[in-house]
Amino acid sequence: YSLKYSSPGNVLSIGRVQTPTLALIVQRQNEIDNFTPQDYWELKTVYRDATFSAVDGRFKTEDEAQAVVGRISAVPLVIRDVADKKGREAPPRLFDLTSLQVECNRKWGWTADDTLKTIQSLYEKKVTTYPRVDTTYLSDDIYPKVPDIMRRMTPYARWTEPVLAAKLPKSKKVFDNSKVTDHHAIIPTGQSPSALVGRERDLYHLVAMRFIAAFYPDCQFRQTTVMADAADVAFKATGKVIESPGWRALFADKDKKAQEQGDASGGESADGILPPFVVGESGPHTPSATKKQTQPPKLYTEGTLLRAMESAGKTVDDEDLREAMKENGIGRPSTRAAIIETLFKRHYIARKGKSITALPAGIELIATINEELLKSAKLTGLWENKLRRIERGEFSAAEFIAELKELMVQIVHNVLSDNSMRRIDTGSAPPGGKSSGSAEGADGVETPKPPKPRAPRIKSIEEIACPLCGEGHLLKGRTAYGCSRFREGCTLRLDFAQYPQDATPGRLRDMVKKNFSKKQTK
Repeated sequence: YSLKYSSPGNVLSIGRVQTPTLALIVQRQNEIDNFTPQDYWELKTVYRDATFSAVDGRFKTEDEAQAVVGRISAVPLVIRDVADKKGREAPPRLFDLTSLQVECNRKWGWTADDTLKTIQSLYEKKVTTYPRVDTTYLSDDIYPKVPDIMRRMTPYARWTEPVLAAKLPKSKKVFDNSKVTDHHAIIPTGQSPSALVGRERDLYHLVAMRFIAAFYPDCQFRQTTVMADAADVAFKATGKVIESPGWRALFADKDKKAQEQGDASGGESADGILPPFVVGESGPHTPSATKKQTQPPKLYTEGTLLRAMESAGKTVDDEDLREAMKENGIGRPSTRAAIIETLFKRHYIARKGKSITALPAGIELIATINEELLKSAKLTGLWENKLRRIERGEFSAAEFIAELKELMVQIVHNVLSDNSMRRIDTGSAPPGGKSSGSAEGADGVETPKPPKPRAPRIKSIEEIACPLCGEGHLLKGRTAYGCSRFREGCTLRLDFAQYPQDATPGRLRDMVKKNFSKKQTK
């Protein structure tokens, strides 16, 4: 499952799960680096202290947006539809290891390894159950034990009493034998957490509250959607009112704090209460166009990277869909923290606050691997799925090995056909043949050729000397690379069409050296 790739100045070995994980980070980094922001204008209007957004309210130019504002300002806004629907929000699922690591990273900025070590310590102190699990469900035999666990959670009595006062609900979203193998979701054991301090106390509280919330009723709310027209422009306003908080009552303080922070930052509340509207009513309104700018995708945090690994690179917010995709993930819950830490230790990636950035070595490595299948998160996820099915006796190990052999033949053929100067160091000569790095001596014995000298690794294009004047160094402009001595008259211009703007410093240096040596020869 691992191959050694020979890259300029370095031989790198990387496993089948590290490669696609690094590829995810590098791909995201490239998307951000190559992103060009675009200005646009949003159209909104205020009617009876409620903000309506235009259904098709994104304009490319300010003149276009202001023309619409001027056209609809003089006409009344007419309410044409009011929809009032009731909705329910189920409690969040119990924690598996990945979701616990994601939540701790989001809430406190902990690394995946920090969370794993802390929850392992809680398990060893017998206050929580086995942590290295990939299920958010409990087995049916846990159901009769839940009341006793809650009674012994004395510091949480004010939250457990409402659950113990009634018959304990048994939901399929909590208890499902078919979703549990060796171990169930992470929950408290009922042992006293009084000796816990610091991170251990914080993490235990997180697990305990999630466990209690699972047995609270759904949050019930009313969702209101109002549609309106001003001339031929359609507007929409939405409001959400919680009628019965249910499980959200456990987190009322946190929700209130989040709401206050949202108001303080000037953001719009998604749970705003709309005034009562009647279909057919109309009146004056105040339209406006606001300038916005498209945003690049965000760098991965350890939390979002764990989610991407869990779903083989796909961004999935829906809990049910995410649960269904777990068997196609990269690695296992118990190994993902180690995979990420290994990439940090090898200096392929680095932390930037809570975010993860790709370092030049990581970017260059992924660029060196020209065979897409070897860095495919999807393929790795499919392999993981089949390995799990083999464990359950649902898939043939022989068939899996046959598929791998066929795939390896295809990959080797593609690599041998690659003329891009990328090489794979297999470590030995092919059977019955000569090694590409050897020569035959007079006595018929193969002797290795001395290795070709390689240019030292560079980290910045500023280390590349100008091939034209020889005195300056390369600079990156908007459409091309140039020389730092352009003010002194150097006319060097390397267009991005021939010298890609996303090329690594090492690759760019090699391209410049190769192309300018040809010109000198001519």
